[in-house]
Amino acid sequence: MKKLHSFAFYTLITPAMALASSAVLAQQSSGSQLEEDQSSMQTSMQNTGYMGAAPANGMHASNLIGAEVITTGDEEIGAVSDLIIDQDGQIVGVVVGVGGFLGMGEKDVAIGWDDIQKSGSADELELRIDQSRDSLMSAPEFETESDMQE
Repeated sequence: MKKLHSFAFYTLITPAMALASSAVLAQQSSGSQLEEDQSSMQTSMQNTGYMGAAPANGMHASNLIGAEVITTGDEEIGAVSDLIIDQDGQIVGVVVGVGGFLGMGEKDVAIGWDDIQKSGSADELELRIDQSRDSLMSAPEFETESDMQE
């Protein structure tokens, strides 16, 4: 009779233990699934293209536009009025208004980005070129696509 009670006890306990262990396994797998979901969510949030700040060695276009360009002989040339950006998003040149007085008689000249030495802080950016004012005055005028269509 004692064997019958033991057999009945184990018969009732075995399904209960099986259900409990499958619940624990399901909890563990859903926990790891949750961690994977959180990880993929963080990865997708990182790949959204948002930036919190400019890179450490980067600069803002607003710091470049309006910055004065001077020669190595400390002649003031003019201020940067526009940026020339290639299809990869890299700055390849700046447009500077040279000559004239108070905007009258001024012409735009494009200067290659590699020909400009940059120094100073982002707030007080100094752009220098190794050309004279006269050579820039004789340089061809930079025309935008809209200027060419007129």
